[in-house]
Amino acid sequence: MSKESLEMELQQGGKFVTYTFCISIIFMTFRRSSSIYYIKPYMGSVGKGLKFTLLSLLFGWWGIPWGPIYTVGALITNLRGGRDVTQEVSYSLTGQRVVHTNV
Repeated sequence: MSKESLEMELQQGGKFVTYTFCISIIFMTFRRSSSIYYIKPYMGSVGKGLKFTLLSLLFGWWGIPWGPIYTVGALITNLRGGRDVTQEVSYSLTGQRVVHTNV
């Protein structure tokens, strides 16, 4: 994808997101972020994060005390469509901030 087409898609509502996941092993809990995913304009971002949501649901709860706390946080973040990192990514790619026109 060219720089110009990426900028145009970002202005139309495309975005970059990360998802959160949590894995627990009894007394140790690990909270991590996924790689950055590009979501095209007019596409939902919840579906891409389902694997991280399921991972947290299956393996996140078991750590005491942070497992349940981090798991709930991961579920909230992912079910809201992930963490939008568009501004940071676009700034590192182009050196300028992106202004969404249809937000």
